[in-house]
Parts: sequence; structure tokens; C-alpha cells
Amino acid sequence: MRLLVRELACFFAAVRFFTRLPVPAWVGHSAELLDAAPRYFPAVGLVVGGIGAAVFWLAALVWPQPVAVLLSMAATLYATGAFHEDGLSDMADGFGGGWTRERILEIMKDSRVGSYGVTALILALAGKATLLSLLPAAWVPAALVAGHAVSRFCSGALMALLDYVRGDGAAGGNGASKARPVAARMSPAALALAGLFAAAGLGLWCLLAPPLPLLPALALALLATAWLVRLMRRNLGGYTGDCLGAVQQASELAFYLGLLARWPAV
Repeated sequence: MRLLVRELACFFAAVRFFTRLPVPAWVGHSAELLDAAPRYFPAVGLVVGGIGAAVFWLAALVWPQPVAVLLSMAATLYATGAFHEDGLSDMADGFGGGWTRERILEIMKDSRVGSYGVTALILALAGKATLLSLLPAAWVPAALVAGHAVSRFCSGALMALLDYVRGDGAAGGNGASKARPVAARMSPAALALAGLFAAAGLGLWCLLAPPLPLLPALALALLATAWLVRLMRRNLGGYTGDCLGAVQQASELAFYLGLLARWPAV
């Protein structure tokens, strides 16, 4: 029972860090909870995707599918506080405008959004809205749950592959407290647990939609992740918190693209 309560606290710590959703008052603040939060990253994706799916299902009863998709996206953006979208824009600005490792990190720390960041956000949001609007309406709720869970697993896997890069350009696990949950390598056991939650999202898709579209969806999500990992290794020698957000956004978009690949709208 004590272990169950501890793991539940770790899950709520992840919810508190990665979203703006309320958590029970008994969940405290500690370094241990923050360190354990990333293994529940895909579980948070199940929650956020579930919110989007519920809003889509209700909105689709009243409005056309594109409107329902936009409302579901607005709900997930509100739930997360655009946490990952901010990372995407920062990484796009840094990698687009920086020529050295130090300059990339400097740009990514800047709170201002540049042209690369704005363009990346527009493409990501418009891309997700377009792809979800083209999917059969009955598939969209499952696509949202699976896409949010799988993309967060891809993002968390980054922590098992690369070292965290601090703002001063050094690699290591002693970053600022804001970035603490992303500063340590994820263990194989933690990654396996995260994979179980991602698999739960895929299982829901298999219950509500044909399983075959998952093959190109997973392939494209992994391809997008691998491409970004290559960029980070070459340009930074590791990752930052913004990089995690960028991977989540890119792999989510790629996942939806794959779902539509074999069954385009006609």
C-alpha cells in the first residue's frame, strides 16, 4: 500500500509539473517526486489526450469536425499551458538562428519568440488541426489519446539516450530547479514503465479503430524523434527541457500524419 501511495504521488507530481491541472493537496513537493515524474510522462499524455477526446466528442455533437478538432486542441493547450509548444518554438529559434552551441543555448533561453519559433508553431498547430480533421471522426478520440501518450514516450526516451545540457553549455544533472525533472538520465526500468502507459494509449486505438494505421504512425513518430536526436547530438551534445517539448510536438504531429498515410481522405 505504501508503494502504491508513493507511485500515485509521483504521478500527481508529473501532472503538476507538465500541466496546469490541479492535484490533491496531500501531494507534497520534494526532489524525489520530481526525479520520478518523467516515468509518468506518457500517463500524463493519457490524461491530456483524454481531455481532448472528451471535448472533441461533445463538440462533434453540435459542430462540424474541424470545429470540434479546434476546440479539442484548445482544451489540451489550456490543460498544459502550451508547455510543449513553448519548447518547440524555443528550439526552432535556437537551432534556426544559432551557429554555435553557446549561441543556440543563449537563444533558447531568451523568452522572446523569433520568426523560426513562430513558423514552427504555426506549422505544428495547423498541421495537427488539418490531419485530425481529415481522419474519420470516429477515430479522432482514440488518435488524441494515443498521440499524446506516444509522443510523450518519445520525448521521455530522449532522457535515456542523451545527457542534459545546462544553460551554461555543460552536460550533467545539476540544472536549475525548474529543469530538475529533465536533468537526470531515465533508467531502463523507468523507461519500461513509461512504455506501458504509451502502450495503453495504443491499446485504446486498437479497441476503437483498425490497428493497421498504427504501423506508419509509430514509424513516423520514431523517425521524427531520431532526426531530432541526431540534431541535438550534433549541435548540443545533449538535450534541454525545450528539446523535450520539441520532440513531443514533432512526434505527435508525425503520429497523426502516419495514421492518415494509408487511408487519405477522398
